[in-house]
Amino acid sequence: MTKSSEFFATCPKGLEDILYQELVSLGALEPKETRAGVYFKGSLETAYRVCLWSRLANRLLLPLERFTAKTTDDLYDRARSLVNWHDHMEIDGSLSVDFAASSSREFHSHYTALRVKDAIVDQFNKRFGRRPSVDTRSPDVRVNVHMKQEQVTLSIDLSGDSLHRRGYRSEGGPAPIKENLAAAILMRAGWPEIARRGGTLIDPMCGSGTLLIEGAMIAFDMAPGLGRRHFGFSKWKGHDEVVWQNLVKEATERKEQGSYGEKAIFFGFDADEHIISQARNNASRAGLLSPIQFRCRALEKLKNPDGSSKGLVITNPPYGERMGEKISLASLYRCLGERLKTDFYGWQASVLTANPDPAKNMGIR
Repeated sequence: MTKSSEFFATCPKGLEDILYQELVSLGALEPKETRAGVYFKGSLETAYRVCLWSRLANRLLLPLERFTAKTTDDLYDRARSLVNWHDHMEIDGSLSVDFAASSSREFHSHYTALRVKDAIVDQFNKRFGRRPSVDTRSPDVRVNVHMKQEQVTLSIDLSGDSLHRRGYRSEGGPAPIKENLAAAILMRAGWPEIARRGGTLIDPMCGSGTLLIEGAMIAFDMAPGLGRRHFGFSKWKGHDEVVWQNLVKEATERKEQGSYGEKAIFFGFDADEHIISQARNNASRAGLLSPIQFRCRALEKLKNPDGSSKGLVITNPPYGERMGEKISLASLYRCLGERLKTDFYGWQASVLTANPDPAKNMGIR
């Protein structure tokens, strides 16, 4: 597939604008924002680069056909007749079908996915007398069905598992933040530029260390997909292994060079020694245990650890369900605000919170 094709990169709602910018930097052509994602055009190499380098996307889809379906029978007939599925998967391979809908009340996810699966395997049975198997956990090819009212898009999911799963985090705290959301917070807070200037990144309530690990990956120019073992395109029949390995080689060389990251400094603190141990293990799997200093320290003892006059304090504080005691939230935010005003004057700070009322106790606009 050397010609330009259309792709759709999905993302959490609210991140479309920065995903748009990221895709442009990765070579995407004619990007177009829509709800929870960005359409773009590009070569297969561009698609692979997005899978390897996007810090923000959830999935990368290759649309095959668009059509109208008023009933599940319509959906079955068109999925069976409009796509030559043998172009995309082997007879003895495996598949899985995912379904998502917006503004469609007539189609229910499990049954609709089942009907598309039936259409695919029935096409194989009629042509070859044999059919692919179904594997919902680790299929050779993952088919995505999206419906908006009666408009259907059938796509191949080139990502496989969601791209936010980098492969380093087998351990997480009570409510770990997703990796691509952590990257988005860092980008919105201006961390890439702060890192270029040799700034310090501190998370005073680091939990499993995701914000720090993602921050270090940005600073060290590490491709977030480099640690993943599998992508959705790996056994897809349109896959070009030579193109993919060239990109992996390039990403490996960039990782080894380390870019400007050697100047950045990273500190992670948490009051729970067990959580700190988990964070260290996650950082170790990411190959970033050495540059990130994790220490067991309560929030009220937070200080500027290296005396730096420039940097970013970033954190996702525990919320009521995580802490078990909502009454302690007000004092937690008050303490955080006091520590920021006392020891981090002139720094940038970014606090992600689902509790805006207790956050007012920080005393910082």
